[in-house]
Amino acid sequence: MEKKITHVPDRRRRLDPGIYGQLVRRFIDYLENLGCTPVTVAFYSSSVRHFTSWLVGSGVELANVDAKVVERFADHECNCHGALQRGRLIRDYINRVHRFVRYLSKIGIVPEAMEPEPPVIDARVAAFQDWLRRHRGISEITIERHGGMLMRLLPALGDDPACYSAGLIRQALLDYSRTAGSRHYLRMMATALRGYLRFLAARSDCSVGLDLAVPSAKHWRLSALPRYLPAEDVERLVSSCDITQPSGIRDRAILLLLARLGLRAGDISAMRLDDIEWEQGTLRVCGKGRREIRLPLPQDAGDAVLDYLTRARPASASDIVFLRLLPPHTPFATSLSVGSVVDRALTRAGIQNAPSRGSNLLRHSAATAMLRAGATLYAIGTVLRHRSLDTTAHYAKVDVGMLSEIAQPWPVMKTASSHARSELVRLRRIVQPWPGELPC
Repeated sequence: MEKKITHVPDRRRRLDPGIYGQLVRRFIDYLENLGCTPVTVAFYSSSVRHFTSWLVGSGVELANVDAKVVERFADHECNCHGALQRGRLIRDYINRVHRFVRYLSKIGIVPEAMEPEPPVIDARVAAFQDWLRRHRGISEITIERHGGMLMRLLPALGDDPACYSAGLIRQALLDYSRTAGSRHYLRMMATALRGYLRFLAARSDCSVGLDLAVPSAKHWRLSALPRYLPAEDVERLVSSCDITQPSGIRDRAILLLLARLGLRAGDISAMRLDDIEWEQGTLRVCGKGRREIRLPLPQDAGDAVLDYLTRARPASASDIVFLRLLPPHTPFATSLSVGSVVDRALTRAGIQNAPSRGSNLLRHSAATAMLRAGATLYAIGTVLRHRSLDTTAHYAKVDVGMLSEIAQPWPVMKTASSHARSELVRLRRIVQPWPGELPC
């Protein structure tokens, strides 16, 4: 019996956007003009047609579309006629819909998303934040964090700084420590409170010297060993980048800057084109506290950056060096993207036992490599832009050869005093034997 073959229509045609077809077409043209690849455009087309088809079937007006409507679309049990997705929609699928909604908001079709109301900040705390921004050069993330910490302490401290006392300050911080999270968080809160009290004292709002009453969180300073990679693993990390692809060219330049100069993630994400002096072979870096310094640009790192600028960097009006490779080719949203570059490189290189997986791993590795190459702590601190030499001394603990030269021999029984020998004999008499034998 001859098998009957029926025609199976293209399911994508059944995802009819209906009255929103023209808007979908405009969005697709917008993506194509940005330079998106045909595969990317096809993915967006599928997601947006699905969303608009669901809007028509659900009776939702386009003017009422907002984040909550997109959440309803994401949570609906997908049995849409002709949909390529079934069940729970994946995150990337919904992210494409969010981008479509942002496009509609940009062209005025749907109302702009309402920004969340900023948290209420005390007037004195707001003035302290503005002072940090103007005179200390602290990043916005740190400024917001300090403000939030102080607002949590204000109910216990009170609204009148003139009534602050050493006992009140200590008790407020100790009471909060019982419900706080980590010890590291308490140290940051104590730092914010000390700075706030100095600021108030400078304005004559409170007594001078109250910052000395802020208790310190118990911790061993510089007790841990630096987390670093051996030199051969760093080279494996750099070699793992595929320089035939734009992403590999960009990531290799980032990794070399981190590994050779010990830059921070924020230094990479904020680097501008005019920060590189090609004729002098230097790189201008402006890090914490707006401290500007010019560092020599190593040959391999400079070649990698030049290769990225000439072969892989997308055309953009931005003067930021490192951009996203996907349209619209904007700078990194945060410095966390630089840490993701290191994390992906560790996975490609097959390094499973890395002590950490962020950008600071290569910063510590650079400092350790410089120390073992014979650089002085002062020179390392200059490159890493440490304010205190004590911070740089943290890396001296990994130089076992240098430590062995200054380590004193352990005292043995022959050189011990008669009193120490008699005390050891007495202890042997009272110590009970260990029950059983130790396993081999």
